[in-house]
Amino acid sequence: MSLQSIGAQQSSAFRAGFIALVATLIAIAVFSPALLGLVGRWMGQEEYAHGFLIPVVAIWLLWSRRDALRASIGRPLWTGPIIVLIAAAMHVIGTLSVMPNFSQAGFVLALVGLALGIGGYSLLRPTLLPILFLLFAIPVPRFIDSLMSLRLQLISSKLGALFIGFFQIPVYLDGNIIDLGNYKIQVVDACSGLRYIYPLLSVSFLAAYMFQAPLWQRAMVFLSSIPITIAMNSIRIGLVGVTVDYWGTQAADGLLHSFEGWVIFLACACILMLEIHFLARISGRTFSEVFYLPKVTAKPSQEQPNQSAGQLKLATSLLLLCAVGVVVFFISGRPEIFPGRSRFVAFPNHIGQWQGQTSSLEPEVERDLVGLDDYILSDYTRSDGTMVNLYVAFYASQRKNEQLHSPNDCIPGSGWQITKFERTSFMDSGAELPLNRAVIEKQSIKQLVYYWFDERGRKIANEYLARWYLHADAVVMNRTDGALVRLVTQIHGDEPEHNADERLQAFMRDAIPSLSEYLPGETTSQTLRSSINRKTTPPEG
Repeated sequence: MSLQSIGAQQSSAFRAGFIALVATLIAIAVFSPALLGLVGRWMGQEEYAHGFLIPVVAIWLLWSRRDALRASIGRPLWTGPIIVLIAAAMHVIGTLSVMPNFSQAGFVLALVGLALGIGGYSLLRPTLLPILFLLFAIPVPRFIDSLMSLRLQLISSKLGALFIGFFQIPVYLDGNIIDLGNYKIQVVDACSGLRYIYPLLSVSFLAAYMFQAPLWQRAMVFLSSIPITIAMNSIRIGLVGVTVDYWGTQAADGLLHSFEGWVIFLACACILMLEIHFLARISGRTFSEVFYLPKVTAKPSQEQPNQSAGQLKLATSLLLLCAVGVVVFFISGRPEIFPGRSRFVAFPNHIGQWQGQTSSLEPEVERDLVGLDDYILSDYTRSDGTMVNLYVAFYASQRKNEQLHSPNDCIPGSGWQITKFERTSFMDSGAELPLNRAVIEKQSIKQLVYYWFDERGRKIANEYLARWYLHADAVVMNRTDGALVRLVTQIHGDEPEHNADERLQAFMRDAIPSLSEYLPGETTSQTLRSSINRKTTPPEG
């Protein structure tokens, strides 16, 4: 190859690199509202603090492939602008709805489109893995995050209690509370293990990439990070209990705060490396022979780049990005609609034959419900002594803060066991009121629970359907207000369950007409009439 052709190739690679840098900066500017929200999650939640390192690692991966990148610039494809258009649509939908994750994923997809628009499939091959690695910096949706945290709290509590019991220490488990008699360990969100799982998943992905082994072994390394983290977090919780029994509560408090964070993370990472070492040994190789950063070789395109056609495809991609940036600038400033409603402070204490006694949520519970705008928690008693507990949580906006939690997820965390669950409905003069019916038990106490979601004039029982309408209404109606309605009554002794059903239904007949003006109606407050009859026959006790 002549010096002239080498110089031309280097000049072309430099020009392509400069164009890629400019295109990336334009994409960052266009997606900046979503990316700033992403940085806010990194700073506000310890589970995602590793997000600051993900772009650094992605840039390092690109730099390690720089020779392959220079040699892989091929013919730009129209597939690039098409993918950029899809990413732009994701950004608009994510901005209008309550899904910033949609916009953030759109940014990653836009980078894929830009790679295709600059150098075609031959350039995408060495850039795809570093680009996709950025997905580990994107938090999961908040409702999934909350659900996973609750489930992991329960798993870690059970395993922690088993670890304590292994040392012949008396222990009682009540939901996510480990009771040692003189000391209680409450496994809250911070102890769920999510702060270790998310960063370890990114590390295990890199480890699986660097592990030169069959695909099934790489998949094992990547997926094993989840059980490793859960086990180590449970051991941490269990060690606190053992410390209480041997050295007292003061020593346990010190251990709880010191034996966490980077200590747990590094322990999990070491176990991951030991796993790779073990898999290498059973294959007859050493750790150093199988664990290293692979060298990526270029696979140049057989077709020579067409400069004018390439400029057109890249220009189309950049114009699409600039256009969506202008659109997002205008739509992001639209004020959210908050229809008027009555506040629960004015909700009557006397409803029909029921007399209410209001109370408040515990301070730590109310503090955890970020975004809760208004609520009522009240015990309503009838003249015969029977009682119904009413709880309604109202959120004026579910865009940036917490969203409605399903009792189906929260009940087990309080130590209750759901023994029966069904999705049923009532009829009111031809109008259907869907709801969830659950029988829950704790020690010798048995309760019946009804709950449903009130979403902008809709009564919804299915949690996932409620999420769908939340996203759709955010786009179409520019509203995200919503409420959870929950009714609870105790099932006394050998009382048949259908008696408790009748009690809740009687309260609903009296309460719903008054309750409707406090809930997020479609346009104005809607009132459900009386004579609510259940479609299905109440189960026998």
